[in-house]
Amino acid sequence: MSAEKILRAGPAAPTDAGQRLDRWLAVELPELSRARLKALILSGRTTLNGATVSDASAKIKPGDAAEVRVPPTVAARPQGEAIPLAVVYEDDAVIVIDKPAGMVVHPAAGNADGTLVNALIAHCGDSLSGIGGERRPGIVHRLDKDTSGLIVAAKTDAAHRALVEGFADRSIRRTYRALVWGTPQPAVGVIDGNIGRSPRNRKIMAVLDRGGRAARTRYAVVERLCGGMLALVECRLDTGRTHQIRVHLAHRGHPVVGDRAYGGAQKGRRERLPAAAGATVAGLERQFLHATALEFRHPLTGAAMAFTIPFPVELAEILTICRSSAG
Repeated sequence: MSAEKILRAGPAAPTDAGQRLDRWLAVELPELSRARLKALILSGRTTLNGATVSDASAKIKPGDAAEVRVPPTVAARPQGEAIPLAVVYEDDAVIVIDKPAGMVVHPAAGNADGTLVNALIAHCGDSLSGIGGERRPGIVHRLDKDTSGLIVAAKTDAAHRALVEGFADRSIRRTYRALVWGTPQPAVGVIDGNIGRSPRNRKIMAVLDRGGRAARTRYAVVERLCGGMLALVECRLDTGRTHQIRVHLAHRGHPVVGDRAYGGAQKGRRERLPAAAGATVAGLERQFLHATALEFRHPLTGAAMAFTIPFPVELAEILTICRSSAG
């Protein structure tokens, strides 16, 4: 795999004044397309006069200088890696995995290997190759890196098509459980809100008043903990937007415990918890979000399939301590 490249442009000439940043860079750096440059700008990989810029339409001034960090290229086709998998169910058409926190689902910039796809290729062999595309063979949905739980992958083209249709028509049901700050009101409800890139930070998502894609999350409070300072919440997805549950719950003022991207300042909240609960929550190195159940019809036989999985040890221990803490 090649190393990251740094490309430099400028200083801008007086005749460049007023041009859009992405248009100016496309001329200065002809080895990259304007679309590619725009994507690199939006992902925070561009600096203008030493400061990170994420606005592709920023106007150029004479003397401006820019740097673009181009991530290393990755192999066109992921390679199999002998990574242990917690297989919940498997047949000739599908495989259901209990994905651990910390595992990325498919290769991307910065995560070229060690992914679920790499593990699936090694586990399933050549039968998985090319299903759903070279970069994401077999993948029909995803879980965030630090979200654990159930994920299904296809092992044949026919199964892949059927599962994709199941997600599109919402016949596949996904259930998650999250530990959140505070107790949502009402105890059972629906969160609607379009989700798109945050205008303040392009690396994360946000609920938008304009634009974005429609998103709906159904939730129910399962258990109040520590006097209502925490709550265990069950969520079901009607849509599958990036970071949907985390974004929607944070938007309602109840971010997921341990969520570094959307949780805000959690230290003050931890300090108000009973001592034992605060200490165990402080030691959590991931968001408390787990895909607990998955229901779908088998893509070939039509048989009803339903799977549930308990919390991993680190999350179960936190619940035990919070339940026993006064508050």
